[in-house]
Amino acid sequence: MSQISPVVVSVEGESLISFEQAATVTQTSVTIIERFSSLGLIEPEGEMLRSQDVTRIVQIIRLRQDLGLNLIGAAMVLDMAQEIAQLKSQVEALRKEK
Repeated sequence: MSQISPVVVSVEGESLISFEQAATVTQTSVTIIERFSSLGLIEPEGEMLRSQDVTRIVQIIRLRQDLGLNLIGAAMVLDMAQEIAQLKSQVEALRKEK
């Protein structure tokens, strides 16, 4: 008989998953996820992760495998990509105001 996992929701209404569930989804280990958390690469809510944290874990792992980046380098690439996307969005909003 399978066990139904309770749904945990953040204050903002986002679904949260445990480190164990995230490790299964990302095909890593809880130890790796804990390390990412301790290095500040992801920002869990206690022992729970948002979907964007899980996505970031996958992206970091891919950057490490595909490009050989270390953890901090992979995080920097993702942070810069996010900043570029935000700047593009701001530029687009300014263009629409004209």
